Amino acid sequence: MSTLERIFHALLFEVLAVSLSILGLIIFTNHDPQTLSGTMIVIASMAMVWNFLFNWLFDLFFPGDKDKRTLKLRLFHVIIFEAGLLILTVPVMAYILTISIVDAFMMDIVVTVFITLYAFIFNWVYDNVRAVIISRKCLPEIVASV
Repeated sequence: MSTLERIFHALLFEVLAVSLSILGLIIFTNHDPQTLSGTMIVIASMAMVWNFLFNWLFDLFFPGDKDKRTLKLRLFHVIIFEAGLLILTVPVMAYILTISIVDAFMMDIVVTVFITLYAFIFNWVYDNVRAVIISRKCLPEIVASV
């Protein structure tokens, strides 16, 4: 995966995640929508940087075709990613929303559970759609050589 594609992947992931997270937090909390939106944009910015760095490092340790990754490896990927992000974001969420670390942790856990499920589905779909697109780009070369 090229650097440009990694950036595209991270941006697409975060735009969808932020939109869905803001909507959920507006529905299920009493916080001001503008404050929640700002908080989630900050958290998403942190997550984009973390996403880029974490996936780059993960790919170094687990190379190979992403569409061939096992369920076990995908679950490991998501859990480790989200645990690292949780450590980074709880203090920031507490500060911006002026809530306790415990309240921020609880709120972040709910968002993390949602994002974990979302990340699993998003990355599985992305990797498989990417594999189809790549195979179709190669198809004309294969047909031409026959």
